[in-house]
Amino acid sequence: MVKETLQIMLKSSSICCSKMKLNLMVFVMLIEEDFLSWRERLWPAIGEYFGIEAVETDISLRQYQLTVHEDLSEEDQYYQGEMFRMGSYTAQKPPYDAKNPFLAPVVVNKELFKNTDRSCMHIEFDISGSKIRYESGDHVAVYPTNNPELVSKIGELLETNLDTIITLTNVEAESNKKHPFPCPTTYRIALLHYVDIMNPVRTHVLKELVEYAKDPKDKEFLEKISSTTPEGKQLYSEWVIKDHRNIIAILEDLSSVKPPLDHLCELLPRLQARYYSISSSPKVHPDRIHITAILIDYVTRDGRKIQGVTTGFLSLKKSSNGDCPRVPIYVRKSQFHLPFKPSTDILMIGPGTGVAPFRAFIQERDFLKSQDKVVGDTILYYGCRNKANDFLYEEELNHFIEQKSLTKLHLAFSRDTAKKVYVQHLLMDNREETWKLLSSGGHIYICGDARNMARDVYDTLISIIMEFAKLPSKPEAVEYMKKIQAKGGYSCDVWS
Repeated sequence: MVKETLQIMLKSSSICCSKMKLNLMVFVMLIEEDFLSWRERLWPAIGEYFGIEAVETDISLRQYQLTVHEDLSEEDQYYQGEMFRMGSYTAQKPPYDAKNPFLAPVVVNKELFKNTDRSCMHIEFDISGSKIRYESGDHVAVYPTNNPELVSKIGELLETNLDTIITLTNVEAESNKKHPFPCPTTYRIALLHYVDIMNPVRTHVLKELVEYAKDPKDKEFLEKISSTTPEGKQLYSEWVIKDHRNIIAILEDLSSVKPPLDHLCELLPRLQARYYSISSSPKVHPDRIHITAILIDYVTRDGRKIQGVTTGFLSLKKSSNGDCPRVPIYVRKSQFHLPFKPSTDILMIGPGTGVAPFRAFIQERDFLKSQDKVVGDTILYYGCRNKANDFLYEEELNHFIEQKSLTKLHLAFSRDTAKKVYVQHLLMDNREETWKLLSSGGHIYICGDARNMARDVYDTLISIIMEFAKLPSKPEAVEYMKKIQAKGGYSCDVWS
């Protein structure tokens, strides 16, 4: 199963992009599922081979040892959410990176959608004085904070004082990983800044929770749902994955399960930074970084409200009375950049928030044009559901069309017509234009959903190549595209 998954992902990567943001959570769960199945068969086989009787035990070995600090009370004596160096958030010093993020003021946070319950945020971070440099096409990493109310809920469910100052130390003295997160710190700070409490709970965590179930029914349920039996896998898929049950939901639904909070902090994964395509050009906005993000917000089948950790966090970051909230960020360089020569024609395909890096590209080409540089054709394919509701940056794009900085704007509004129209359909309609750009050294860029849009666009391009290059088979067209990609003529920034 894992082998098949890897083959699919590698194929998708070669088809769609040079750098792909994979859905790691699902992938890790697939690996974990196969590993647990393998492990269950391994020990009986070893026991049989060596003539040793395998003994089942419900007691797991802890990786970290808990120390409670009653001698620490001042805030400068323990971590407050910093990633590496204690006190780095109060005395900020460049250079800024993953271990030393910059606390950037959020100076703009405005809604882009109209007349809809859905939300898309345009956010601007002030980086003046930080010495942070970026290029159009780079990514900005945002370190989120978990919802304080949900963190407090965990403390209530486990009847634990969240302001207890703790250190978790690896029992293996030679290990390079001394702590699961920066220590010493409090339970509250760990749950706010370091521990992922919002993603669906993985099977190995559920297996560890079995020993803490006081109710036999809860224990039996956890044993079943964490097993590798077909019934267990199906139950896990339905109850945890489809219903998005995070650790809070698990503890609420299985009320007799009360693990020590230090063990829970050990078991749950680290809260990771989220990456966003930068939607501004440093030529135009040298002191600001713009991002474009859709707020993830929905209700599960059993009525629980789920909100994206980072987008939910960012949605609350709005200035008040001139006071701008700060967010930990750093820039991650990418290979998704404009051609070295501005005179090179470019064709960009970015529906929805996939337009973000192309907004930066167009800004930059507009700036270069204003500096009397020779700028090639700049063509954008953009799509969304409705023109009236979710057409992102409509006024800006129309302005660039008027300025002739944006040569052509092809629009697909999938729900405004009887028959759904997507960007790949428009691409096929304009296949002569597309082929001319491809065959004359132009660059094609794709940004957006890898599972559907990017694959469909790629297939459309292959069809166009077969038609105009007069290639008799798809494999030959794929080889043709690989040569274009090797020369930098085809780039993707996609996610799944």
